[in-house]
Amino acid sequence: MAPPPPRRRDVTVSDVAKHARVSKATAARALGDYGAVSDTVRDRVQAAAEALGYRPNELARSMNTGKSNTIGVIVGDIENPYFGLAMRGISDAAKEEGFDVILVNTSEDVDAEIDAVRVLLDKRVDGLIVAPASSGETGHLRDVYNSGRPLVLLDRRVDGLDVDVIEADMASVAFEATRHLVDVGHRRIGFISTLDVKGPYHDGLDLRVSSVADRLQGVLGAQQEAGIPDPGSLVRFADGSAGIRPVARELLALPDAPTAIIASDSLIALAVLGTLQELGLRVPDDVSFVMFDDFEWTTLTTPPLTVISQPIYDMGVAAGKTVIARVQSRAVPERRAFQATLVQRESVAPPRASAGGAIEALSAS
Repeated sequence: MAPPPPRRRDVTVSDVAKHARVSKATAARALGDYGAVSDTVRDRVQAAAEALGYRPNELARSMNTGKSNTIGVIVGDIENPYFGLAMRGISDAAKEEGFDVILVNTSEDVDAEIDAVRVLLDKRVDGLIVAPASSGETGHLRDVYNSGRPLVLLDRRVDGLDVDVIEADMASVAFEATRHLVDVGHRRIGFISTLDVKGPYHDGLDLRVSSVADRLQGVLGAQQEAGIPDPGSLVRFADGSAGIRPVARELLALPDAPTAIIASDSLIALAVLGTLQELGLRVPDDVSFVMFDDFEWTTLTTPPLTVISQPIYDMGVAAGKTVIARVQSRAVPERRAFQATLVQRESVAPPRASAGGAIEALSAS
């Protein structure tokens, strides 16, 4: 195997100055668009830069100007389509304003998030958009806020941190979705999410992630209003994506197994649907099913799925525009409240009169 060709030396400001027959200081001012330089000289320097293939050193420029025209984005799981679509909105908003975006994935790990904040600040990003892995361990976010660096939170709040938050009202739409299940006759409604918590769910458990807490508030609130006893007994948290299927199987094997399941996001939904298929259970004949977030595939399943739809792309755009407005000390764009909506399709039906039907057969096997 032939060795790679030697790395080509980067073209420097000195090279451009020599080619344009000006001093290095004059070339730097013309290339950086600062200081007093005549139009004739600026044109000559820029023509030399183009002829030589000069690329500016963005780190050096940011050290001189204090601005990098870059925003950092930190999310928990880029494989989650929610964050992928939100990232598209952020990137489109940033491009429109002439900003670049650096994305870091943390796998919902607080230590990784702390390290990501440090790395992005070291790279002199002008502002940060973060979907916090925890509302409990937030010293690094408070340090960003105290430094004066613009910070926008996406999808999740941190109590006591006075920064812009881009999110939808999850509690009310989760209440509506659960009430829909109750109205068609369900009294055993399961809820599955991924969260690193110790032990089973109980009242007062600190969930540390506001978006999950809001969903659960609505799910339990609707059942409590309907007089359903102990709805929290059918709440399950998987420790990471690998734990979703075991949790779903355990829930469905209970003597009083749920007749309906609500999945907290689309990745959880796919794992739960796969588990139902493995167990030979049909939606909605054996188990009714509702999931958060609406993607194209949810209309292609048999049956099409009832979902809670969020304006995810628009939320990403709003996050990008908000952090850039803060960076530029402009008025933050007026933002309407983001509303999620329940989209009723065909994955919800009344529970079987035999109190679970195939689920009871599964439990007995």
